[in-house]
Amino acid sequence: MQHKAVLIGSDMNTYYMARCYHEAFNENIDVIATEPIRFTQFSSIVNITYHPDLKTKEGFVKAMLEYGKEKFAGEKIVAIPCHDVYVRLLAENLEELSEYFIYNGPSLKIVDAFLVKETFYRAFGRAGLKFAKTIYYDCEEKETAPIPVEMYYPLIIKPSNGIEYGKHKFEGQPKVYKAKTPEKAVEFINKVKASGYRDTLIVQEFIPGDDSYLFDCMVYVNSNGKAEFASFAQIGLQEHSPSAIGNCTVLINGFNKFGGTEETVERLKKFLEKIGYRGFAEFDLKYDRRDKTFKVMEINPRQARSSYYLAALGHNLITTIFDDVFEHKEKEFELLTDEVLLSMVPFSVLKKYVRDNEYVAKAIELKKKHKMVDPLKYKGEKSFKHKFYLVLRAINYKKKYRINKNTI
Repeated sequence: MQHKAVLIGSDMNTYYMARCYHEAFNENIDVIATEPIRFTQFSSIVNITYHPDLKTKEGFVKAMLEYGKEKFAGEKIVAIPCHDVYVRLLAENLEELSEYFIYNGPSLKIVDAFLVKETFYRAFGRAGLKFAKTIYYDCEEKETAPIPVEMYYPLIIKPSNGIEYGKHKFEGQPKVYKAKTPEKAVEFINKVKASGYRDTLIVQEFIPGDDSYLFDCMVYVNSNGKAEFASFAQIGLQEHSPSAIGNCTVLINGFNKFGGTEETVERLKKFLEKIGYRGFAEFDLKYDRRDKTFKVMEINPRQARSSYYLAALGHNLITTIFDDVFEHKEKEFELLTDEVLLSMVPFSVLKKYVRDNEYVAKAIELKKKHKMVDPLKYKGEKSFKHKFYLVLRAINYKKKYRINKNTI
């Protein structure tokens, strides 16, 4: 029996989840979204419906109930949120939607702990996770005092509440800001406060190292609270434009020039199981060469924009969920060690901007072995407009990396 699922969102995450469904069943998947985004707007593998007020509680519940009543056929539909806003809305309103939908995901308490960074660092600092040195800045403060001298520059400044931060736009607004001097830190904080953001800012010491010191760890925890598998991928390149810094564009699973993969994954796995986590979780980490440890930057309570590489490793994200919530299959934990290269940028960009020569050599090797994947390039996609968008996107990437030299 083929089970049903609905995706919530319209970004890159949504596209590759739709790809997973299409690869498994050769059918389109239904999508509920707020607005058209080019990743899915012209795709031939989705049936998409837009609800402009989907990001509000009332609009979300209304849209989901309408869909559930129309599509329910005796078996619940798996709801799969593809953005933090929808993760939280689904967790908050799951009881009201439970007549039609099933969702293997984190509780509202855990979602809020992950999404509100101050809560995250305070709550889990003693739970086996390692963080960079961190302080908290209250944007309710009228005067912006210099950051304490015991913090070593450069500093990373980011919003504690990313959802709220996104509601208060200002010119040049970065996802994460790297302050090289105390004056630059004060200047940025004043910009944030002037925008109307009144929550907390997270201020952390910068962990030295280029993009190749960053790592991605994906874990799936089944509905019984047991981790089924985990990946551990070394990132080679991330987005460099201010609004997208922190988003991975190149990674290699099964490649780690620093070692310590098994011990690190085991620690992260135990952490998720101990707190009662469910569903996909993505750890953003950075290797700190000063003490030879992997520091957790954040945890996303969902599959991430780069997570399609799991499918390339033989773990289709849609069938993983179906096997769990519908078939109740029990699986022994597996650390995915096979090598695969995921690249969202043209290979010329990878070779030019990845700074680690050993990493580039490995990427070239995997490309020659056809162990390379781009989540947006799918042979089952029939839309000319989507394919043309990818051509324009590749051209734009070359321009973006040439113009934006900054990275964290």
